[in-house]
Amino acid sequence: MGTASSLVSPAGGEVIEDTYGGGGGEACEIPVEVKPKARLLRGSFRRTGAAGAGTGAAAGAGAGARGAGGLLGASFKSTGSSVPELEYAAAECERLKKEYEIFRVSKNQELLAMGRREAKLDTENKRLRAELQALQKTYQKILREKESALEAKYQAMERAATFEQDRDKVKRQFKIFRETKENEIQDLLRAKRELETKLQRLQAQGIQVFDPEESDSDDNCTDVTATGTQCDYWRGGALGSEPSIGSMMQLQQSHRGPEFAHSSIDVEGPFANVNRDDWDAAVASLLQVTPLFSHSLWSNTVRCYLINTDETQPEMDIFLRDYSPKLQRMCETIGYFFHAIYFPIENGSHYFNVRKWEIEKSSLVILFIHLTLPSCLLEDCEEAFLKNSEGKPRLIYHRLEDGQVSSDSVQRLIEQVSFLNKANKAKIIDHQGEPAEGVYKMYNYVEKIIKQDILGFENTEQEMKDLENEEDSTIPEENDYGDVLWDIHDEQEQMEAFQQASNSAYDLGFEKYYQRLNDLVAAAAPIPPLLVSGGPGSGKSLLLSKWIQLQQKLSPNTLILYHFVGRPRSTSSESASIIKRLTLKLMQHSWSVSGLTLDPGKLLEEFPRWLEKLSARHQGSIIIIIDSIDQIQQVEKHMKWLIDPLPVNVRVIVSVNVETCPPAWRLWPTLHLDPLNSKDAKALITAECNCVNIKLTKEQEKKLERHCRSATTCNALYVTLLGKMITCARRANTVDEILQQCFQCQDTVSLYRLVLQSIQESMENDKERDLMKEILCLVSVSHNGVSESELMELYPDLSWSVLTSLVHSLHKMCLLTYGCGLLKFQHLQAWETVRLEYMEDSQDISTYREKLIEYFTTQLSKARVTWRCADELPWLFQQQGNKQKLHECLLNLFVSQNLYKRGHFAELLSYWQLVGRDKGSMATEYFDSLKQYEKSCEGEESMMSLADLYETLGRFLKDLGLLSQAVVPLQRSLEIRETALDPDHPRVAQSLHQLAGVYVQWKKFGNAEQLYKQALEILENAYGSEHPLIARELDALATLYQKQNKYEQAEHLRKKSFKIRQKVARRKGNLYGFALLRRRALQLEELTLGKDTPDNARTLNELGVLYYLQNNLEAADLFLKRSLEMRERVLGPDHPDCAQSLNNLAALYNEKKQYAEAEELYERALDIRRRALAPDHPSLAYTGKHLAILYKKVGKLDKAVPLYELAVEIRQKSFGPKHPSVATALVNLAVLYSQMKKPIEALPLYERALKIYEDSLGRMHPRVGETLKNLAVLSYEGGDFEKAAELYKRAMEIKEAETSLVGGNALSRHSSSGDTFSLKTTLSPNVFLLHGQR
Repeated sequence: MGTASSLVSPAGGEVIEDTYGGGGGEACEIPVEVKPKARLLRGSFRRTGAAGAGTGAAAGAGAGARGAGGLLGASFKSTGSSVPELEYAAAECERLKKEYEIFRVSKNQELLAMGRREAKLDTENKRLRAELQALQKTYQKILREKESALEAKYQAMERAATFEQDRDKVKRQFKIFRETKENEIQDLLRAKRELETKLQRLQAQGIQVFDPEESDSDDNCTDVTATGTQCDYWRGGALGSEPSIGSMMQLQQSHRGPEFAHSSIDVEGPFANVNRDDWDAAVASLLQVTPLFSHSLWSNTVRCYLINTDETQPEMDIFLRDYSPKLQRMCETIGYFFHAIYFPIENGSHYFNVRKWEIEKSSLVILFIHLTLPSCLLEDCEEAFLKNSEGKPRLIYHRLEDGQVSSDSVQRLIEQVSFLNKANKAKIIDHQGEPAEGVYKMYNYVEKIIKQDILGFENTEQEMKDLENEEDSTIPEENDYGDVLWDIHDEQEQMEAFQQASNSAYDLGFEKYYQRLNDLVAAAAPIPPLLVSGGPGSGKSLLLSKWIQLQQKLSPNTLILYHFVGRPRSTSSESASIIKRLTLKLMQHSWSVSGLTLDPGKLLEEFPRWLEKLSARHQGSIIIIIDSIDQIQQVEKHMKWLIDPLPVNVRVIVSVNVETCPPAWRLWPTLHLDPLNSKDAKALITAECNCVNIKLTKEQEKKLERHCRSATTCNALYVTLLGKMITCARRANTVDEILQQCFQCQDTVSLYRLVLQSIQESMENDKERDLMKEILCLVSVSHNGVSESELMELYPDLSWSVLTSLVHSLHKMCLLTYGCGLLKFQHLQAWETVRLEYMEDSQDISTYREKLIEYFTTQLSKARVTWRCADELPWLFQQQGNKQKLHECLLNLFVSQNLYKRGHFAELLSYWQLVGRDKGSMATEYFDSLKQYEKSCEGEESMMSLADLYETLGRFLKDLGLLSQAVVPLQRSLEIRETALDPDHPRVAQSLHQLAGVYVQWKKFGNAEQLYKQALEILENAYGSEHPLIARELDALATLYQKQNKYEQAEHLRKKSFKIRQKVARRKGNLYGFALLRRRALQLEELTLGKDTPDNARTLNELGVLYYLQNNLEAADLFLKRSLEMRERVLGPDHPDCAQSLNNLAALYNEKKQYAEAEELYERALDIRRRALAPDHPSLAYTGKHLAILYKKVGKLDKAVPLYELAVEIRQKSFGPKHPSVATALVNLAVLYSQMKKPIEALPLYERALKIYEDSLGRMHPRVGETLKNLAVLSYEGGDFEKAAELYKRAMEIKEAETSLVGGNALSRHSSSGDTFSLKTTLSPNVFLLHGQR
């Protein structure tokens, strides 16, 4: 066995392996055991064996003899020597293994990454595909818009061509007009030259010629102003704010017109020729106390009572099926209820009292007759058509047939109605033909009567067309009240509450309390509010309403603002609504149209300012009466102005329940209503029984006296209920039983429970009893009540006969009453009784609320967003605590719009606060809802509705103070209206006006001015220069200029605006209530057809005044003459009432410029009043003043002097020597002396008046400035230019310091009754009913 070295070639160093034989052989593989992990080692053995075989083949023969042994030995040696190589191979194996693992892991990660990338690319691919589809849709939309734009372009080109044609036509018409006017001017110039020639000829003959129109007196109404505005209109504005001596000297060479002359301060207002006491009495009777005016014409319910026979049942069915729903929708559009009430023919002999009650309440009665008239209907027909004392509209549909003659009863009725047609306003419609045609003809008459006679529209076709087209017509409201939003239902509710509180014929011994209330008015200031206290049902409301009537009759100059609070949580008990209503009343009496904030906190701050400003301008007292003020939530917080010092001529009276009166108020002067004594209680019950012919025995009267001795049983309401219960006795022997039951009730609530039980027992079946319970419970859980039409829809099986019978019973027993067309509780105790009797469990209350919620939600789903839905549904959700449903309801844009546009801003905010939204969130959610609604809008009508919604949102955001966000919706509203209507449409002007208001509040005056001017131009082109909307824009511009200290421009615009409003007021009769005025005049005309009585004469006088206010001078002349003639016949020619008619006739002739006749009548009236009245009576002063004004007009200045001196004397006796009214009379007398060129007499009067004004009103009061201006004129005329300039400069400083009425500081801490005119008006339903889709 050789060594390793013998196997190595010396030359090459190669390894040589032995082989078997000379030809070489295969390498032997040595069988060595190898572990599985060492596979690579096996390969290296194989390589070693192969190398040895190759070496043996190349060697010599000698080597071959040792073949086998040498190979084996060499192989083992070789293996043995390769151990390090094996280790190295194992290490290499491990390394390769690790690299392999690393490589495998990395590749797996790359695969995962590639998978993710593939998914990402797939997603991106899908997104790009979606974008491609969107772009394709956008492309299609753009194509459609392009086509629409092209179409719009062609339409615009057509309109432009039409416009060119119209313009050419107008040019031709204008050319003709100009030529005509030029000819007329030439004729006038020739006539002028002829008159001048005649004048010169007369003067040459020595004849003195006087022109009464050249008088520069302010008393001849050269510049008439109204309450609260006369101090705003200065005549010296042309001189600038700081006149100098040079300007005075320059003025001396210029024409001195009325801009720089003595001006009177004592101005009567817009109707200067109407005596103030007559005007106040007429308007007070018209708009506040209307005993002759039917409740049906005040209510917002149109009640149509239908009577039919068996023969006319088809006509009746057609009317109810086809035309009654149309009339209901028409009335519902403007916030009225429409009820078509009828009783089945088979019930003709039943419900007589109920039918009579319904006829009395009805606005319209329709009778369907043919040939016969059943006897059971004769009484109804007689009551409706022959006893129609109020002259309500009546219709008779008479179907005729050839060859058939009507029965005697039908002919007799038609003859009687025809004879009384003029007085009873009955219309007979004869029809021969198909019933459907006749009913359609009758429907047209009914529609006309409702529009004209009941709703009071004049231009019915255009007005009702506008009402039907406008989803929410606010133009009429903004004509009169600028941007102030108001709900006429609140005002109607107060009218009805006042009437219901005062409708009792019994005074309950109130005479002893009247004197205490009168003493409050006459007491010296300052004085805290008077507290009228008493228990529940003690008669506080009745006392206050009776006293209001008495004050309005005896003191027409007294301005009375009242508010009757209803049950808790109703609209009438909301503090923000009360303050806003009272503030609007103050604005109304100030003839102001300034904007009013809707923020409750700011309202509370502004109300005392308005109160003081009006008190400084109003003659006489201002009385504020709030009944049941303790029913207001957090009353001390919201009525804190009561504890502040009040102006000197303001008195406040509040009534409270003794138990709930705030402790801090108990220190105020208190008038406590004592319980009735037993004698008065017995007298009240006896009078109630006499009305139904029930005679109480002596024993029964004694029992009543013994029972009515405690405080609770002598309560006025308790005694009234007790009398009502006794009158229900059908037989005399049941009176004792009723008395025995009543005597067991020791308080009002328990007696009310007995009343409920008695009504239930009188019902025929359990169904009617359950119905009564349901109705009372629904009224109890509602916000403001439930209407009869709503009850009819809630209970489809309910008939009108059953419902009206039930309501009649509940009304007769003092449980329910009507308020704003809704059924409400008459007294708070009735509401408490129903709660205790039927709804002790809170689950019952929740159940009835859910019933109402379901009903109003159904109305919303039918797109009937009426004022009732907006009032009730959010409030019910709030009471249920369902914030989610409340939130959804608020996001109904039409519900929120209805609430906001009717002035319920504070209520809307409270709802949003409950659902936890701030101002920003509210704005965002409204924007989102509007965007969603806009997507569904198609057609002009829906786009106009969208524009209204955007405008409402903008105004709402402005009131919230979000000015930057308010601009966007207002601009969008403007864009929609310009596109859908026309750029010159009045609704576009409305959008411009609202947008300008935001810019004013935002202090961007330049933008606002431009928008106001654009709106003004549009409105002038649309309506002319004397429309109320023009006055609104002028007022807005004036306010804008005043904020920029441009006082002269502001003053000029305010004067112009006021003249427009004055003309509108003269034309319409009064600014806010023309429809009521017209209906009242028609109503009074029917009431004066009877015999001669003082009441009829008074009605004729009132009618003459109302026609005068409508500018119907001929009709006014007729009725005033009739009044005078009747009074002279009935009362005698020297009676003071005759002086009233003479005074009004004189005012009428003064208006017609018949000065001679007016002078004679004034002198007769003055003579009568001097002989009949006290020397210091106000009526004497008024007549004397008007006669003095007339003397000045005709140049009889000497005759005017004693009359003005009489006015000074009367005022000194009435008010004291230091009262502002005395100063006013002194100024007017001084002006007269100045015009008579008697400066020596005028100077001390001016100086005395100035001192009184400064002492009583303060040195910066406008009247001080007016007097200073007159003194400046006097000094100027006397040649003392330096003093004149100094006085005039001070006057202008006062003028510039005077702030605007809204948001300004009070004029002074001291106020007094001025000597200005007070306008007692109220809001017209036809104006404010159109505030929202009702």
